Amino acid sequence: MRRIRGSAFVSLDGVMQAPGGPTEDPTGGFAHGGWLPQFFDEDVGAAIDRFFGQDYDLLLGRRTYDIFAAYWPYVGGQTTGIGEVFDLTGKDDGEAAAIRMGEDFTRANKYVLTRGQPELGWSNSHRLGSLDELRAVKEGSGPDLLIQGSSTIYPGLLAAGLLDELTLMTFPVVLGSGKRLFGDGLPAKALRMTHHQVTRSGAVIATYAPGGAVEQGWAGPQSTSEREAARQQAMAEGRW
Repeated sequence: MRRIRGSAFVSLDGVMQAPGGPTEDPTGGFAHGGWLPQFFDEDVGAAIDRFFGQDYDLLLGRRTYDIFAAYWPYVGGQTTGIGEVFDLTGKDDGEAAAIRMGEDFTRANKYVLTRGQPELGWSNSHRLGSLDELRAVKEGSGPDLLIQGSSTIYPGLLAAGLLDELTLMTFPVVLGSGKRLFGDGLPAKALRMTHHQVTRSGAVIATYAPGGAVEQGWAGPQSTSEREAARQQAMAEGRW
């Protein structure tokens, strides 16, 4: 069985919208596109390399697919095709790494989880219309399915028990508005941390695995005071 592993760049207040550039996703009036580069360091780059370090396929939401399909096959000003080899002489390290990632993304199978009928012209792209179809892919043979961004697919994955691992790269910035990784409709789930690291720029990279149900209990002795009883009564009557 294949694993589904997610990774996302997020701010301290949970915003994951448009980390890579000002025009990546300005929907909703988001004015802070491109907030990630100032915090990018060698440790973050190494974590990304580890995430994509083995054979993989991609699992994406429709909008993230559109962003990727309009960028990665053309990075560096050249169309990246399957089996093509480009001369990277004269390219700086960042541009050369981006071109290689564009080649890898083009070569990988790309599964797009969507209820619509988007145009999927990028090589090796496949539409999945339901979580049942995704489950069938997961239960088949092949490399891990990796998610980058694609916040809208997480509620369904968590509810269906399909997510095996999630790596969050949290950066020391508060954005105040924008799309959150965990929005409305997310089921209550416990997670357990399996790895963590603080980078030299202050990013916190933490990897989580499913941790079961959310358990409820008291953090200290339960109050039996008259004042607490009055507060409970006020809440019940909608006055608190």
